[in-house]
Amino acid sequence: MAKRTVDGVILLCLQLLACFFQSKGEGRDNIRGMFIFGSSLVDNGNNNFLQDSLAKADFLPYGIDFPGGPSGRFTNGKNVVDLLAEMFKLPRLIPPFSDPSTKGSRVIHGVNFASGASGILDETGFAARQVITLNQQIRNFEEITLPELEKQLGCKRGSSEFIKNYMFVVGTGGNDYSFNYFLRRGDNNLTLQDFTANLTNSLSLQLKKLYTLGARKFVLMSVNPLGCYPMLNARRNGSRCIEALNQAATLFNDGLKSLIDVAKSDMPNSSLVFVNSYKIISDIIENPSSKGFKDANNECCEVVPSAQLGGSGTLCKQGGKTCSERSAHVFFDGLHPTEAVNVEIATKAFTSFLQTEVYPINVYQLAKFKH
Repeated sequence: MAKRTVDGVILLCLQLLACFFQSKGEGRDNIRGMFIFGSSLVDNGNNNFLQDSLAKADFLPYGIDFPGGPSGRFTNGKNVVDLLAEMFKLPRLIPPFSDPSTKGSRVIHGVNFASGASGILDETGFAARQVITLNQQIRNFEEITLPELEKQLGCKRGSSEFIKNYMFVVGTGGNDYSFNYFLRRGDNNLTLQDFTANLTNSLSLQLKKLYTLGARKFVLMSVNPLGCYPMLNARRNGSRCIEALNQAATLFNDGLKSLIDVAKSDMPNSSLVFVNSYKIISDIIENPSSKGFKDANNECCEVVPSAQLGGSGTLCKQGGKTCSERSAHVFFDGLHPTEAVNVEIATKAFTSFLQTEVYPINVYQLAKFKH
């Protein structure tokens, strides 16, 4: 009996050692991989597998500059999380959860759970008919990917120590305004302040859930300047941006940034970085030529008109025309930035020392941080 107990202890120690060495990072600064949650700005192709979704980018001209062509990314080339994965020197781009081949060894360096048109709230995404809500994205991580990862790394079930070598990227919130609050404004009695407070509180609980599952390093992407999207051109009346929408984004971003400070007590031994893509994009729009851009107002691709948006379109027309200088445009379609802008965001996220762009540290410093 004693020998069996000793053998059991030895086996457990061997499993823990195997888990430790397996989970040591293979990328830059021991970052083993990335888990990504959010909307179309970080979706790597999950919506391709949603039969009834209207929010898809699995056709040209999407992916016109992406290796292999259209992949479900809502831009002409790589999105921000692709570029961050490259900066971390991960061996491959992060696969989408919904792809049936995302299992086994393919989950070791991370999984992308993001879904275009989704939001923080479950009801956001109704206009797209079918999305994977943020709550469901987190359940997919907890119930399917996490056990698979433990199995691949030889880790004891429920041991979350190895997860601290992974980066958790969350990019969501814009759709909750553009395609929920402002789209259904006549149907709800909430003030913008109350709606935003509900959003930030909901996101806080979702982040805490990831924390209980072992997440320790978080990258929180801000909401972009909603009022400057080309899909709103018909409603601008000559102004560059619609200030009411930008004020909503700013209100949310202020709340998101404050979560960083609150997390120090709510989520001990965690580290969070706020990436202010709102400011990064706004600075480009304000002075496009300073960053090599020529057009900050119009989409690069031919878009499908939308009655909901007063005639302006959000998504590219399948097989439609594109501008000749894609790298000179800020926006590829009516809402999503070009790869050139994503490069600006990812580079500043990784290297900037300005707290107006990254707070309180940059993503590279976050990767080096020891828990």
